[in-house]
Amino acid sequence: MKLTWFGDTALRVHLGGQVVVLDAHAAGVGVDRGELTAGADRVIELSGRQALAEGLTWRPRVAQRLLEAGNTTRAVDVWSLGEGALLLDPDEDMPLLVLGGAVPKLGRWVERAVVVLVGADIAGRALTLVGRSAPRLMALAGSESDVDAAFEVLRDRLDGTGLVALEPGLAVEV
Repeated sequence: MKLTWFGDTALRVHLGGQVVVLDAHAAGVGVDRGELTAGADRVIELSGRQALAEGLTWRPRVAQRLLEAGNTTRAVDVWSLGEGALLLDPDEDMPLLVLGGAVPKLGRWVERAVVVLVGADIAGRALTLVGRSAPRLMALAGSESDVDAAFEVLRDRLDGTGLVALEPGLAVEV
């Protein structure tokens, strides 16, 4: 999985052999939206109309068997877990949860997931997230002061969760 943040809630994600672009319209000044979305298999909105899933009971889909898949790749499943909570479920990769709003209630599946926190109050939402569950990795996408505040409150509370700060335009391989 490769995450590239372009400011606000704009992300370009390579996962499960596909490219998904989230909130291209929200990319920072100087980012060419055409280049951002070029080659994307899917362009979606964080607040778009996605199928609704229940975070406590949701389960990652079972990967296709080689004989069933042949030479085709299934599209990444996209689910909404509520306002500002988007879940991407690819084949042969970890689930990706993008949180631009409140932290929903989540099941044990989040222990294998990557969670990207975007938008306002990253520190508060990150603290809520680790208080409820322990994701495999949290990626923070916000202003330097917001990210610094999150690192400060999370310092002694991660308990095995990886933590990374995303920089605009810089790709991070997970």
